[in-house]
Amino acid sequence: MSLSRRGLLAAGGAAGALAATPAPAAAHSDRGRVRTGFDRLAADGYAPLSGQRVGVVTNPTGITRDVRHIVDVMHADDRVNLTAVFGPEHGFRGTAQAGGSEGRYDDPATGLPVYDTYLKSGQPLADIFTASGVETIVFDIQDAGARFYTYIWTLFDCMQAAALARKRFVVLDRPNPVTGRAALGPVLDKAFATFVGREPIAQAHGMTVTELARLFNGEFLTQPVELETVRMSGWKRSDFFDGTGLPWVPPSPNMPTPDTALVYSGTCLFEGTNLSEGRGTTRPFELLGAEGIDRRWAEAANALELPGVRFREAYFAPTFSKFQGKTVGGVQLHVHDRESYDPVRTGTALLVTAKRTWSGFAWRPDNWIDKLTGSTKVRTLIDAGAGTDDVVAAWQGDLARFRAVRKRYLRY
Repeated sequence: MSLSRRGLLAAGGAAGALAATPAPAAAHSDRGRVRTGFDRLAADGYAPLSGQRVGVVTNPTGITRDVRHIVDVMHADDRVNLTAVFGPEHGFRGTAQAGGSEGRYDDPATGLPVYDTYLKSGQPLADIFTASGVETIVFDIQDAGARFYTYIWTLFDCMQAAALARKRFVVLDRPNPVTGRAALGPVLDKAFATFVGREPIAQAHGMTVTELARLFNGEFLTQPVELETVRMSGWKRSDFFDGTGLPWVPPSPNMPTPDTALVYSGTCLFEGTNLSEGRGTTRPFELLGAEGIDRRWAEAANALELPGVRFREAYFAPTFSKFQGKTVGGVQLHVHDRESYDPVRTGTALLVTAKRTWSGFAWRPDNWIDKLTGSTKVRTLIDAGAGTDDVVAAWQGDLARFRAVRKRYLRY
């Protein structure tokens, strides 16, 4: 049997990465031996892509177990006719900060045309897919588990545009890094739909990207796309990312570790305030603060005895974003029991206690908090003096209804 140079490179990347993973030993469970959707696609010889001109929506998280990028692996393999790449926020190779993208260019490593999808949707995005000449679009991006993390809405927009352009759509699964055990938090009111929340899902959705794709196709897309999903093997809904054995690549510049993802669905709410959410530090979303805050905030938060977390009085000087170059006071979250930790309740409690202990507390003038929480409820309740329990109680009805819908689309 003859094998081309591209085939040899691919064998050393995708297949070699799988071969390097030892078979489960009797002394171990299948934890740490998760195979992603791409792993399984490659092991199957890319059968779902056979005979198709393929485009890939991905970013730096689209990697194999040996940290080769899937675009490089697929480009080197004669079994795949990869003809285009589509980059989301931060870009395909990840060179852009929050709110930025890389634009249209030819990838120096592969020569493939890279198209920019960021903030594009509907017919304009469908036109890009049509102009690229692809027949099948593959999506492979690591999510962070929160409604306002924009890659899931890139998924939604690309599915919608692919349906308009009459393209097949294949979603390759990766783990929800904070488990898939439960949906938590308020559900988006469609009146507040933006790129940080297109459709009514919970703030912490507790789903993988293939499950979300099935949900989007079944519940929200007026014109469903021709959808195929490739699930993982070895992943359990109770698995945190460090139990998967997969390498972590920051899915965005301010998501450096799985610990960041653990708190993000709650503490990202501070983007809607005048406090720093820790951007410009080595612990974004774990450090929160502002000028004038002192130990009283940490004391008030600890007095609530929230499950699984403690708060340390902290001082830090962000290198960019809010309070750049200034020393601010606040808290650092220390999660000591992630099984019992509720990130959305915790984020809400921190908003409540920040407002009560710091006279300078304010919402962003554009009421961005309403876009993040999905309605006016959280903001108006906190402004009215409601405690954490009252705020959390306000979203339970919507959350119960979402959980019932969500259950129909779970695959693990």
